[in-house]
Amino acid sequence: MRDKKEIEAGGAAIDVLLKHPDVKRVTANINPDLTSRRTSVSSKCKVFTNPYTRLVSDKNYIFDIHPESERQLPDIIKNQVQKVVFEDAPDFEKTDFEKGYKKKRNIGIVFSGGPAPGGHNVIAGLFDAAISTNPENKIFGFLKGPDGIIENEYIEITKELVSQYKNTGGFSMIRTGRTKIDTKEKMDLSKRNCKKLELDALVVVGGDDSNTNAAFLAQEMCKDNIQVIGVPKTIDGDIQVRDLKGNSLCAMSFGFHTAARAFAGSVSNLCTDSGSDIKYWHICKVMGRVASHLALEVALQTHANVTLVGEELADFVDEKRIQKAEEKGDVDYTAYGMTLRNLSRMICEGIVERAKAGKNYGVIVIPEGVLEFINEIQTFIIKFNTIIADYNAKHDTGFHADFSMLEDKLRYLRKLAQESKREGRISVWNTRDDELFNDIPSFFQEGLLMERDSHGNFQFSQVETDKVLMRMVKEYLGILKEEGEYKLGIEKNWYEKTMEKGNLDPDEYGPVLFDNHENGEYLLVRPSIISLITLKQALIDKGLIKKDDLIPDTVKTIYRKSDPTFKTQTHFFGYDGRGSEPTHFDCTYTYNLGLTVFSLIANGATGQMAAIKNLEFEFDKWEPVGIPIAPLMHLEERKGKMSLVLERSVVDLNSNAFCVFKALRKKWLAANSADDNYRKPGPIQLTGNSIDDRPLTLVLNAVDIL
Repeated sequence: MRDKKEIEAGGAAIDVLLKHPDVKRVTANINPDLTSRRTSVSSKCKVFTNPYTRLVSDKNYIFDIHPESERQLPDIIKNQVQKVVFEDAPDFEKTDFEKGYKKKRNIGIVFSGGPAPGGHNVIAGLFDAAISTNPENKIFGFLKGPDGIIENEYIEITKELVSQYKNTGGFSMIRTGRTKIDTKEKMDLSKRNCKKLELDALVVVGGDDSNTNAAFLAQEMCKDNIQVIGVPKTIDGDIQVRDLKGNSLCAMSFGFHTAARAFAGSVSNLCTDSGSDIKYWHICKVMGRVASHLALEVALQTHANVTLVGEELADFVDEKRIQKAEEKGDVDYTAYGMTLRNLSRMICEGIVERAKAGKNYGVIVIPEGVLEFINEIQTFIIKFNTIIADYNAKHDTGFHADFSMLEDKLRYLRKLAQESKREGRISVWNTRDDELFNDIPSFFQEGLLMERDSHGNFQFSQVETDKVLMRMVKEYLGILKEEGEYKLGIEKNWYEKTMEKGNLDPDEYGPVLFDNHENGEYLLVRPSIISLITLKQALIDKGLIKKDDLIPDTVKTIYRKSDPTFKTQTHFFGYDGRGSEPTHFDCTYTYNLGLTVFSLIANGATGQMAAIKNLEFEFDKWEPVGIPIAPLMHLEERKGKMSLVLERSVVDLNSNAFCVFKALRKKWLAANSADDNYRKPGPIQLTGNSIDDRPLTLVLNAVDIL
């Protein structure tokens, strides 16, 4: 044992080591890159280089207004799109306009929902615009999301605080939460606390649910003269705004570009690993609860071998089943729409094609919400949402509290099915549903029955979608092996060298072993040869060996090389991307969103969502606008009932971006002897110019070929 003096001496040495400048430098929380980020200055849209701006209503944008929006949001439903335009510095001092623009204001801001890179720059833009207009203006940040409004928990935003977080990722400055202000009690508390702070305006930074909340807050606070402005945030990219004529007003929510680039960087690394180790299929599930925008962008950034786009699956038609039905003079209505079985077989096709070219490896990208587009699964989700909501409405305790174990939930469902059968009535859950659901693996059953989120949404990210699909893929690959369809192509030169080393004639054995011996660059063992037993029989039938002879070891080696083993590694990309340091695009975008927010507030707007038009184009074409939130809303099922919410945007299958992806995916599958077509997107940078400075989906969609 060390004596006391040695221990004390060691402690003293550690103290000296920890005080050494090099040790302090490399263990500090702040590194040179972070310092550079914090001090970087974002460019301003040209309109914001003037000290004043005005809003001009643009009646050219028309929306399909839902009657329920008119009924519930009467005070903001007639809002129009507002363009932010120059206002020259007034020649007339102390005019009404100048007084109104520069009056002292208290503005509250809250983050709502999951983090998205760039949120801090919304605060920075708002703060800079407010303080430069009137140094007495105050910005208050509500803490931990809408709970901060309800509980009156806030901090004052200062220049030092903004400097600490500017251009950095996350929502750490004031943090976030998922509470929804959806009851009279919560609304009353929110109004009371906003009045206590003497707020002139409240800014809600969030996704579709949060901007829905902003619309209702704007309606409720109109009488209190508190303006409410929304800001489009979601890494899923499903807040995109077009009017009835297809005119784009908001091409992408902030945070999407950074998350997609972060995911693409990781997926690209896996492409490199896959092509190096040549034995794994990497299964990459990426965030995207309802839409597949992230999966599509990652595909464009990386050229992964297989990428699923859920929106395309929704239009799937099984032509073979339709043809079979037509031959019988029948119609198979179940041939319309994607099933898990169809999907697993689509994936298998790509795996088998690459295997034939000697590539028993690759990368598959799956959007987390792909189940949203599978008919049978979507039916289950809708039914469970209704069952759970109905149970919660009737009982003091909740469904998941009363039925904590899977067995308990299944027993309750069985009871509903039996009651439906016994009473002969139409029910949400019947015996047929029960039979189909019992065929699903237990871990997947548990996932489908899990607790919904605070907004009543099914939590796709919590379901092991990748494992469900890969289990079915492995099962079907096993069937294809038995049928002799799943084979690993053997390079012809390797085959010939190996046979010659074993003193065997490759030309004598080739026609017996392979279907394509004469013209194949990669040789495929005959479908009839699916085991050593069938291999031996083929050799006996052609007189290459006798019944009592052993299969030559060299031939065994060649056969075994043709027998693929499907090995997978699963990965989920979500929380890492939304916590990434923002790209130059997102930093610039969000800073100008903050400037837009102040311009809307200073000009008296409420019930509007701050946005930047023309994100698809170069920065000098960006146009700040205010978009009316109420006309964008429609009725959607939430928690078992229809609710008014902001409509989410899915991938447009007619867009340039999707059409390019569709045209190139066979090339990216690379089911041939050529090298794979993997693309390296490069690291996220705050400075520098490249094609990756904007989402590739936006770059492609901006291309005009007419």
